[in-house]
Amino acid sequence: MDELYPFLYGTPADPMRDAVASTANKIAESTALRRRVVSDMSPALETCATAMRSHRQGGARLWSMGNGGSATDAAGLAWLFRDPPHGPAWPAMALGDTAVITALSNDVGFDIVFARQLAAQARSGDILVGLSTSGNSRNLLQAFEQARRQGLMTVGLAGGRGGKMAESDCIDHLFVVPSDSIHRIQEAQTTLYHRLWELTRI
Repeated sequence: MDELYPFLYGTPADPMRDAVASTANKIAESTALRRRVVSDMSPALETCATAMRSHRQGGARLWSMGNGGSATDAAGLAWLFRDPPHGPAWPAMALGDTAVITALSNDVGFDIVFARQLAAQARSGDILVGLSTSGNSRNLLQAFEQARRQGLMTVGLAGGRGGKMAESDCIDHLFVVPSDSIHRIQEAQTTLYHRLWELTRI
């Protein structure tokens, strides 16, 4: 905790100055990482966006998924495509319905909460986007496997070194944010999916 909030510990000479400096450092770190991933991944993002446009022209729907904070990001991603500030809307849905997730978790198991929803609702040619900071979420990995069986295009956003998502052969396009900070990873993933959305508009 000391390194996250250094101004809360010890006896700083000027707590307000230290809080401002800490905030400024985090903003600079986040901004630098976001710029780097968009720059480094630009060709891969363009390739992915081109494939997404092609699938959309074929009638694809977009599904998104994640756990915890990544579930919120998945909902934000679906909302961005479904209710964009400009341009045509996509049929997009986050696999985050509370009743469905708790029912499946209680009756069958948490590992299949996304895969079962895809099996019931998705069709060949749809697009699945999964977000994970570690890349190791078992329910996402099972959903990607289900998506592959059903013929969906798959997109993964992970952090660190990509975890097990980097080892999966069921993810068509994988974007790994090179950071060990959950905060920075999620911030950069938000930038990546906004960039994907922008590129699908071209």
